[in-house]
Amino acid sequence: MQQGNSLIELLIVLAVIGMLAAIALPAYDEPLKQTARAEAVGLLHDVALRLEQHRVRHGRYDEPPPDRPWPAGTRHYRLTVRPDVTTYRLTAERVPGGRFGHDPCGDFQLDQAGRRDNLGAQLPGEVCWGN
Repeated sequence: MQQGNSLIELLIVLAVIGMLAAIALPAYDEPLKQTARAEAVGLLHDVALRLEQHRVRHGRYDEPPPDRPWPAGTRHYRLTVRPDVTTYRLTAERVPGGRFGHDPCGDFQLDQAGRRDNLGAQLPGEVCWGN
C-alpha cells in the first residue's frame, strides 16, 4: 500500500497548474485594462460636466474655485485640470511605474470642445475611448 503522493505526481499537478495560469492570466489582463481605461474616461467626462455647470453659473471656467475639489484620479491614472477663462484641458496621465505605465493607449485628454486625444498612444482612439 502506498501512502501519500509521490514527487512525480506532485510535479505533474504543479505543471498543470502552471499551464492553466499561463492561459488564464493574459485573458484576464485585457478586461482589467479596458475597465481601468473606462474608469479614466468616465472621470474625464464627470469633471468636464462639472466644469460646464460651473461655466453656466459663473460665465467662466476658472473663477471662482469649484465647490468641491477635483478628484485626484484613479488607481492607474492621475487627473490634471487646467481651466482658463474660456477653455479647459483635462488630462488623465498614466501613473509612472504603475501597471499602465506603458499602456498602448497613452494618456487621455479632453477639452471644452469635446476634442479627445491620446498622448503617446499606439492604438486608435476608438479602441482607447471605448467607441
